[in-house]
Amino acid sequence: MTQPFDETTRPDSFDADLDPMTGELDLEDRRALRRVAGLSTELTDVTEVEYRALRLERVVLVGVWTEGTAEQADNSLRELALLAETAGSEVLEGLVQRRSRPDPASYIGSGKAAELRDVVIATGADTVICDGELAPSQLRHLEDVVGVKVIDRTALILDIFAQHAKSREGKAQVELAQLEYLLPRLRGWGGNLSRQVGGRAAGGVGIGGRGPGETKIELDRRRIRTRMAKLRRQLDEMAKSRDTKRGERRRNAVPAVAIAGYTNAGKSSLLNRLTGAGVLVEDALFATLDPTVRRAETAGGRAYTLADTVGFVRHLPHQLVDAFRSTLEEVSDAGLVLHVVDGSDPDPEAQLAAVRTVLREIGADRVPELVVINKADAADDLAVARLRRLEPRSVVVSARTGAGIEELRAAIEENLPGLEHEVRVLVPYGRGDLVARVHERGEIIAEEHRSEGTALHARVPEDLAGELRRFEAAGAPR
Repeated sequence: MTQPFDETTRPDSFDADLDPMTGELDLEDRRALRRVAGLSTELTDVTEVEYRALRLERVVLVGVWTEGTAEQADNSLRELALLAETAGSEVLEGLVQRRSRPDPASYIGSGKAAELRDVVIATGADTVICDGELAPSQLRHLEDVVGVKVIDRTALILDIFAQHAKSREGKAQVELAQLEYLLPRLRGWGGNLSRQVGGRAAGGVGIGGRGPGETKIELDRRRIRTRMAKLRRQLDEMAKSRDTKRGERRRNAVPAVAIAGYTNAGKSSLLNRLTGAGVLVEDALFATLDPTVRRAETAGGRAYTLADTVGFVRHLPHQLVDAFRSTLEEVSDAGLVLHVVDGSDPDPEAQLAAVRTVLREIGADRVPELVVINKADAADDLAVARLRRLEPRSVVVSARTGAGIEELRAAIEENLPGLEHEVRVLVPYGRGDLVARVHERGEIIAEEHRSEGTALHARVPEDLAGELRRFEAAGAPR
C-alpha cells in the first residue's frame, strides 16, 4: 500500500511516488495543492500612507511540480517569488500542484483552479503568477476561473527587463521581446472584434473599397508586426556599431574576457573589483541589462577587455535570447568566459546548467570557460568543496571582501588566448616601438637592458612573433 503524501514522507524524486502498475501518481498527491512556506513578502516599518504610495501588486504564486525533488520544486517557486518582488509585488502565498504534466486547459486542472480562486479571495490578491510559460488558451481559461489577472513567468521576466532597460539598445531589445510575446496573445472584446466597413461609411471610398475590412485585432497585429520590423532594423544598425568596436579590438589583438552567469550571482561586483569600473551593483535580479566593457591588465602588464553581460535565469524566455543576441555576442566572441556562480545559492549546480543551456543557444559553448565561485564569504564550506570537485577549472572568490581576487587574476592571465609563441630576442634600441608592442600585447617573462639593446623573454601572439624572429639569434636574457 502506498503512503499518503505529506511533508514528512515526501519522496526524494518524482518517480518514487509513481504506481508501479499504472505509472500514475498517488491519489493523495493528485489531490494536494501544497503550500510552500516562507514566501510571503515581509514589509517592516511601512506606514499606511507609505504603503499606498508603493502601490505593490498583491500576488499569489502557483507552480506545477512535474519532475525532480520537492526541494527543487520549492527552490523554483522561491526564485519566482524573488522575481515577483523585483518587479514590485507583494507575495502573499505560494502553492505547488503535483502533476505528471501541466493541464493543457488550465495549467493546474479545473478543480485546483477553483481552489486557487478561493485562495485569491481569502488573501485579497489581485494577480496570479504561474511558474512556467503558459499557452494563450491556458492564461484565458485560468483567468476566467480565478477572476483576477493571470501572468506567467515569461511575462514577469519581460516586465523586469522593461523596468531595468536604460540604454536605447536595451529598450529596443526589451520592446521587441515583449511584442513577440504579445502577438499570439492578443485578445478582443465586443466592439473590438467588429470590422472596419467599406463604402461611404469608410469615408466615401466607394466601388472597390467595400468589403469586410480588417477586424480591430487584425489591425493591432499588423501594427505590431510593423513596429517589430522597425525595431529589428534599429537593432541591426546598433549591432554594426558593436561589431566595429569588436573588430577594432581584434585588429589590435586585445584579448576579450566576458563575464557570464546567473542573475544576481555578483557579476557586476566582480567587474568593479577587477577594474574599478563603478558599475551599478544592486541586490536584485537583472540589475544589469546593458553590457559594460572595461579595460584591464594582468600582473604581467598584458591588456585585455572585460565585458559584463546580462544575467541568465532558468527557463529564460526565448524571445529575450533572440532580442538580446547582439548583446550576448560579447560572450560568443570572447576568448575566455568567466562563468560566475553564486556559491551561497541552495542549488548552484542548477545555476551552472541553466547558464550553459543559454550559452549553447548562442554558440558560446565552444569558448574556454573558467568557473568563478562567488560569495564565498556567505557560502557553506561543504557546498564550495562540492562545487570545486564538480568544476576542476574553478576559482573561489568573494567580490564583496576581495578574497581570492589575486588568484582569479592569475588564472585569467594563465588562460588568456593568443600568446601561442614564446620568444627570446635582443631588440636594438632603435626599435623601441617593437619593445613597446611586446609590453602592450604580450607577456614579459624576463627583460634586460644591454649595451646592444633590450633582451626579452616573452610570450606573444603569432603576428608579433613573426616580426621578432629576425632578432632571435642576437641573444636572450639570462
